[in-house]
Amino acid sequence: MEAHHVLKTHNFNIRSFGTGSAVRLPGPSIDRPNVFRFGTPYKDIYNELVAQDKTLYIQNGVLQMLERNIKTKLAPESWQESREIFNVVFTCEERCFDAVIEELLDRGEKLNVPVHVINLEIRDNHEDAVVGGKLFLELATLIEKSKDHEHEMTEILETFQQRTKANILHNVCFF
Repeated sequence: MEAHHVLKTHNFNIRSFGTGSAVRLPGPSIDRPNVFRFGTPYKDIYNELVAQDKTLYIQNGVLQMLERNIKTKLAPESWQESREIFNVVFTCEERCFDAVIEELLDRGEKLNVPVHVINLEIRDNHEDAVVGGKLFLELATLIEKSKDHEHEMTEILETFQQRTKANILHNVCFF
């Protein structure tokens, strides 16, 4: 969501989705995460966690993250339930990259509309998310400035990767 927040702040037309079966947030222990259905408003998630243990969720940064999310969008959404068409899909973890590609392949190439699926590997912590948000902004800006991103994408990604040393995965799929 940090990348969504950063890109939205810079006026990109952005949507964000989860690729799992539910929303999972840290719980009182590693084996007891908080699990919420997609579509549960961030404000409701926030209020539930405050009622559970406000101190814990302040200390681990979850409430601050949810405060940002509340300002960014109403609720988490599922990639598998979305039927929108995108030119570019960014992911932050290889498992999400794989899930997006698998879902696109399962849908079939009915419309023959290409989509570039690009993964920047970002560790799931606040500090790396902030750095990742800046990297996504830089990459999105390069793509947007391209006169023909369909034909220039490989060059854009190679240049970006050389300059930033970011770990990038890229695949072209079709809607």
